[in-house]
Amino acid sequence: MARGCLQGVKFLMFAFNLLFWLGGCGILGVGIWLAATQGNFATLSSSFPSLSAANLLIVTGTFIMAIGFVGCIGAIKENKCLLLTFFVMLLLVFLLEATITILFFAYTDKIDRYAQQDLKKGLHLYGTPGNVGLTNAWSIIQTDFRCCGVSNYTDWFEVYNATRVPDSCCLEFSESCGLHAPGTWWKAPCYETVKMWLQENLLAVGIFGLCTALVQILGLTFAMTMYCQVVKADTYCA
Repeated sequence: MARGCLQGVKFLMFAFNLLFWLGGCGILGVGIWLAATQGNFATLSSSFPSLSAANLLIVTGTFIMAIGFVGCIGAIKENKCLLLTFFVMLLLVFLLEATITILFFAYTDKIDRYAQQDLKKGLHLYGTPGNVGLTNAWSIIQTDFRCCGVSNYTDWFEVYNATRVPDSCCLEFSESCGLHAPGTWWKAPCYETVKMWLQENLLAVGIFGLCTALVQILGLTFAMTMYCQVVKADTYCA
């Protein structure tokens, strides 16, 4: 009976971790593609230049693949050490995510102020050599969200030391349109515009976060259940 339960849990554990591993492969692949084709795409922070979308995806994908691999091998080999390692790794990730979420909501105002200051510092790197990712990111954000600057279009005046903004701030794009009158530029602040967009899509973000947490809890349950079944099977055989 114990052996039959073990085989059922073993199959579920292997299937779960195989999907987990394949998901990691997909995320890693997207990260590598972004790094190869877009440079440091979506690098907005001057304090953390390595915090780009490509690097985050590569690190996340690699870590997910590693966890999935440990889980798959642990399930196939019915190895208690690997199963426990998988459980501990996934539990640490879950606790880290929960801690970050709690801290984010607890210090929202301080994070807001720091983020705006850091983004304003990053504006000074716009268009400079070696900062293609930051330049592309600001151009895409200002064009897609129809905004200009971090808290105001005048943020760019300090960057250029002139009454000028990037061409991506223009209502109608044309070469050197950023030198025209302010009436031809987007006026909405990008930080508040993006923040408002996130708040409007808070339900989707919440559902994604909840699904992620449920998948991790499911993985923890499979791992601990199989670990206990392996212990019972070993005891029964002994």
